Amino acid sequence: MNDRSQATSDSAFVIAIDGPAASGKGTLSRRLAEEFGYAHLDTGLTYRAVGHALLQNDLPLDNEAVAVEIAKTIDLSKLDRAVLSDHAIGEAASIVAVMGSVRRALVDAQRKFSKTLPGTILDGRDIGTVVCPDANIKFYVVASPGVRAGRRFEEIVNNGGTAIYDDILRDIRTRDERDMGRKDSPLKPAGDAHLIDTSKMDIETAFQTAKAIVKKTLAV
Repeated sequence: MNDRSQATSDSAFVIAIDGPAASGKGTLSRRLAEEFGYAHLDTGLTYRAVGHALLQNDLPLDNEAVAVEIAKTIDLSKLDRAVLSDHAIGEAASIVAVMGSVRRALVDAQRKFSKTLPGTILDGRDIGTVVCPDANIKFYVVASPGVRAGRRFEEIVNNGGTAIYDDILRDIRTRDERDMGRKDSPLKPAGDAHLIDTSKMDIETAFQTAKAIVKKTLAV
């Protein structure tokens, strides 16, 4: 952790939260943002926005030149979680996320967002390692693939959809392999990240654990 323990008039307090799909990092990030009054960005939505634009315009998902041009136009203030949460969009996002030029364009935008005062919380897969390596606090949220698949299954069913657990589990393992194995900004914990394993931890416990760490750091 760096020595910039709290925000100043011209410096935002930055919290980086990384982890695989359905680990609970998004919910944790939103809870912390609400608690401390910080701006929040789910960086995964930026990649989903690119994937969504490609699908909407019937463009090939493997066309990096087109994808990077779209990435440069994404408005971070207009990311609609409800629309971008579609499964097909998530798969498209996972494909474009391995493109180096797309990642660089979106990382630039994410870094600009991180400077929002008085503080920001960014969650994703490379925040603490690439996007904001000097973040004041870094968390890495994990859970077993089986637990994460179960959460995603329940979420879909509770929202009135239909799903097959084994298919979701297979998708999660495929995404993990793709995210962790890519050459550009692979998913991995930062060396100074606080590990939070939610496999046997409910969101309230995870939130209280993270909140205590943030409050302790802000008090320094």
